[in-house]
Amino acid sequence: MRRLTLVRHAKSDWSLPGQVDWDRPLNKRGQRDAPEMARRLRSRKLKPDRMISSPAVRALTTASVMARELKVAAMQVHQDERLYLASPADMLAVVRELGGDAKHLMVLGHNPGITEFANQLSASEHIDNLPTCGVFTASFDIGDWRDLVWESGQEAEFDYPKNHP
Repeated sequence: MRRLTLVRHAKSDWSLPGQVDWDRPLNKRGQRDAPEMARRLRSRKLKPDRMISSPAVRALTTASVMARELKVAAMQVHQDERLYLASPADMLAVVRELGGDAKHLMVLGHNPGITEFANQLSASEHIDNLPTCGVFTASFDIGDWRDLVWESGQEAEFDYPKNHP
């Protein structure tokens, strides 16, 4: 069994006129939500052994904060430009190619692709929207990430910052 956790980057700052989309930083809410969502994952014993993030500032910052909170070594946090505004098919290719021997893989990306990816992977659970810093996780009965296929995710769980337990 393998576990895949998908995370949409935390809330970003739109206040700087002329800011290039790639360079947008997290706003105050995003800086608060990222460690909170990591703590929720940790409380459920969901610690990835490898993380792959879009290198856009808002996604990479979210990945760095979550890695710190989850105590994932920096050398296990990877970047792949294909995840920036990626389609579900592109995300699937990244996971198959870079998942390696990770038992629990975390991928950080952007909407609409990350929501569509979660929905296409899940065998049953479907979500309307993965909000900023939202987390979708599921198990897959595969021995290798290269074998990941659509609609094979089991025991899917969905959480987001405004979902107060």
